[in-house]
Amino acid sequence: MLLISVLGAILPMLIYLYFLRKFDKNEPEPIKIVILHFFYGATVSVILGVLGSLLFSLPFSVIFSELTTDLLKVILVAPFVEEIAKASLLLKTINRKYVDNLTDGLVYGGAIGLGFGMTENFLYFISFGDTIETLVPLLVMRTIFSAVMHCLSTATVGGIMSLAKYSSNLKRKISIIFSLSIAMFIHFVWNLSVSFSETFIIGLMFMIFIIILFIVVYYSSIRFENKIIVKELSEEIPNNLLDFLSSPFRFKKGWFLQPYQKIFINKSIALAFRKHQVDISVKNRELYTEEIEQLRLDLSKLIELNNNSKQAKWKTLEYMADPLIQYILVI
Repeated sequence: MLLISVLGAILPMLIYLYFLRKFDKNEPEPIKIVILHFFYGATVSVILGVLGSLLFSLPFSVIFSELTTDLLKVILVAPFVEEIAKASLLLKTINRKYVDNLTDGLVYGGAIGLGFGMTENFLYFISFGDTIETLVPLLVMRTIFSAVMHCLSTATVGGIMSLAKYSSNLKRKISIIFSLSIAMFIHFVWNLSVSFSETFIIGLMFMIFIIILFIVVYYSSIRFENKIIVKELSEEIPNNLLDFLSSPFRFKKGWFLQPYQKIFINKSIALAFRKHQVDISVKNRELYTEEIEQLRLDLSKLIELNNNSKQAKWKTLEYMADPLIQYILVI
């Protein structure tokens, strides 16, 4: 049972984490940093959550019975304490240079939530999954809904905070409070609804709605990034290359010189996002000007290299099409 609990807690969360990062096709976050956030959620956030829960539930234990106190811990204390514990790293992450759009915040927040969900699931599995009959329903419910709830609630915090990154200090503080309030509300509704058999189905429907909403927001964020790429690069690179760069086929071989295609893609997208950051915040002008110029220089060299390669290829094809050359090759 222990082995099933370990595998049941770890494997699904790693699969979720893989797809969470994989869907960010424009500028995938560094895998090491994503994993760092995942492990922070699985360790530090859990410890902070446990300590905070013990502290904030003390007044309830003095006033109410043990049964009522346990219920209040689940419904009121857990959403408040755990969402703050999970979001604690995001307060530092959002200020990092590598976080530059909504999708980044969703990925890092989601990674923390998945790490937290993994550890919490394991603790539930070993505590309440004494037999296979009790463990399997627990595995299904917590893997599909409870852990996903942790992922989406913290992703919400990361997403909203990343949107307010370049705003005034007041707006940034408001975004922290606002995003945490939404995360706590999601957590509260889920915990409340599944605590009673009469409202259990409401909790499931609520989570399905939140999951669908997250998917819509995630894909909307990617589409918005694609518009940024087209807008910012329209005067930077030729249209024929921009068409491929802004399409789902950008990673297919053949439209750019190998093995420089991936380098060209990464540098082009980086240039688009850096220019966008300058557009939305004057503070970024000095921070990114040097990088923008270097990216432009790198791209011009890559485009020149690609053009020279194409010209050489066409000359070779013209040469091969000469009837005399074909006759010699046949002989």
